[in-house]
Amino acid sequence: MSTSDAVLTQILAQLNTLQLQQQTIQAKLDAISTASQGSTPLEPSHSRAPSKDLPLASPKSSLTSSELRIGSPPARTTDKEREKLLYPGRVNLTTYPDQHGITPYPLHWGAPDAPTRGPIICSRLPSSIKHRNAIGAHSGSYSIYRALSIAMGALSPSHKPDYSQTEPPVSIPPQPAWSDPSKIVSLDPYGHLVPTQFAKQIQDGLDARPSIAVTKAHLKMSELDECVRKGELEIDGKIVLKSPPGMNPDGSVSTIDSGVEVFVSKAAVEPVWYLPGVAERFGISESLLRRALFEDTGGMYPELITRPDIKVFLPPIGGLTVYIFGNPAYVSDESKELTLRVHDECNGSDVFGSDICTCKPYLTYAIAECIRCAQRGGVGVVVYFRKEGRALGEVTKYLVYNLRKRGGDSADRYFKSTEMIAGVKDMRFQALMPDVLHWLGVKKVDAMVSMSDMKYEAIVKSGIPILRRYDIPDHLIPPDSRVEIDAKIAAGYFSSGKRVTEEDLSKTVGRAWEEMEH
Repeated sequence: MSTSDAVLTQILAQLNTLQLQQQTIQAKLDAISTASQGSTPLEPSHSRAPSKDLPLASPKSSLTSSELRIGSPPARTTDKEREKLLYPGRVNLTTYPDQHGITPYPLHWGAPDAPTRGPIICSRLPSSIKHRNAIGAHSGSYSIYRALSIAMGALSPSHKPDYSQTEPPVSIPPQPAWSDPSKIVSLDPYGHLVPTQFAKQIQDGLDARPSIAVTKAHLKMSELDECVRKGELEIDGKIVLKSPPGMNPDGSVSTIDSGVEVFVSKAAVEPVWYLPGVAERFGISESLLRRALFEDTGGMYPELITRPDIKVFLPPIGGLTVYIFGNPAYVSDESKELTLRVHDECNGSDVFGSDICTCKPYLTYAIAECIRCAQRGGVGVVVYFRKEGRALGEVTKYLVYNLRKRGGDSADRYFKSTEMIAGVKDMRFQALMPDVLHWLGVKKVDAMVSMSDMKYEAIVKSGIPILRRYDIPDHLIPPDSRVEIDAKIAAGYFSSGKRVTEEDLSKTVGRAWEEMEH
């Protein structure tokens, strides 16, 4: 370490010490203020006389459905009065470690079982706010819609979910990685077991919620119908089933081939970050991670700075979905063949079929490969991450499209165009991606359908060997997406066939806008 680095490290340490001292002083001031007011900083004071027209609000009070109607304000209350009913206490912008009344529920990440680990509590409801051991809110980016629903009166903030019939219909049992704090840092491995493992805490009033849900379903995709018609997939009556006949507009049974449907097990997973582990995974300090998350989200979560004792963060980002083809128990069975596709969201291609990239062809080809693996007696897994536009977002992606089409859409400018707009060519940073595989108990991958070196290296580095990987066949690549494929191959992405040099890139050109106008 150089002398300047050592000095900077010493300065940062002193700043951290000063910060903790300031927090302690602030907490003591709060305690003194609380003693004089007769209530804790986290409890509202009821010293004001109640209005003749409004009931006295308590922290546990909630408005009735008649008082909270969507689209029109309640007849008896103004918005200001409703705000006081919903949030009777003063605004608490943040909390501090030794603040009066703060007693976080014990949480031991990487503990050998759920009771020892403890539930994740991030709720600001009166029954839970003093015991919070996590920063953020459940439901990821959808937490904003929950807040809007409460403000509009569509949802009571104290609504208590009934989990009595929501348990997983298929088993995702505990795996050794669940108790290894280095293997899983971006999701709660007990997230699907919260209602059963923490039933007592929920009964006692703590607002512990599932962050994972497991269910079963049937997939219906026209691409799979075509695979069956071509003889590339077989109807086995177990994984691939013949769809029941459709109906005509007049209500009669249609004689048109109804195609097939595929039986799957699937799990939706919300992000839950263990900050020390996330920081270690990216090779940065926890303090730097916290500061960046605070500063570059507009200061959305002050407790990232003021609560260094809270180590868990529920970020407002999209999660992931796991699709399992075949017997879910085979996923953790090393004796069974496993085919894997890790796919990052692309709304334009996956849903609407845009041909500027290979996302949908890759996804549908991988699903067919997973089905074939399951029909051979193995199991297929597709993990679908919400990382639209390489985690740059769809707006940025479309701006890049515009630049590409106006500037000459050639493969040699593919990555440069993204960097000109976003400043970086990819923000997916796959270091956290393997966590879901460890949650499932994956020990090895026999076949991985992907050309991404970042995904391959992240999985292998996490301790899961990949025996074989292969890319999409050439005949499935849309002509306009040849720009993307050739640019990736030249940049070092895996390819089992074509080799592309820097000199070749300028020759691969996509369609101009004029060619798309009809």
